[in-house]
Amino acid sequence: MGDGDGWVRTASGVRRWGLHGAAGLLLVADGDGGAPAAAGPHVLLQLRAGWTHLGGTWGLPGGAVDSHEDAVAGALREAHEETGVPPGAVDVVGQRVTADLGGWRYTVVLGRLRAGSGASPSAATAESDEVRWVALDEVARLPLHPGLAPTWEDLRLWTGDAGRPGTGRSG
Repeated sequence: MGDGDGWVRTASGVRRWGLHGAAGLLLVADGDGGAPAAAGPHVLLQLRAGWTHLGGTWGLPGGAVDSHEDAVAGALREAHEETGVPPGAVDVVGQRVTADLGGWRYTVVLGRLRAGSGASPSAATAESDEVRWVALDEVARLPLHPGLAPTWEDLRLWTGDAGRPGTGRSG
């Protein structure tokens, strides 16, 4: 456990995980890690373990940011813990805040799986019942985490920047 683990109440009284906010990794790859690039871009999602808050929903790997981390470091660390993908296998393209609730914020970090990294996600971890590469057009068909569902369409469009290094927007 890091020093960011814990529940907070936002200014409006909403309960959120992450004493210093939270961050998730939107990791994009050509194909599904085993399929050819012709399969199109895929994103890495996790099925949250049943014991976790909102377990049984699909979301970005991520979690609480520790006090010594920025959102990028927190997202990469959490994604490694939850999927097994090492931070060195990810080229960070950009970041954007998708929730700012007065004293608590959630940041999505957009990354691209580094070609030739040899990284392959774990089948499951303590916090993930499943980890899967999902085609962009299939994501919305899954039972998404309620924090991801309303932002997915904008994030899906944003993933187009992952193929062009240096074009990641941070808005």
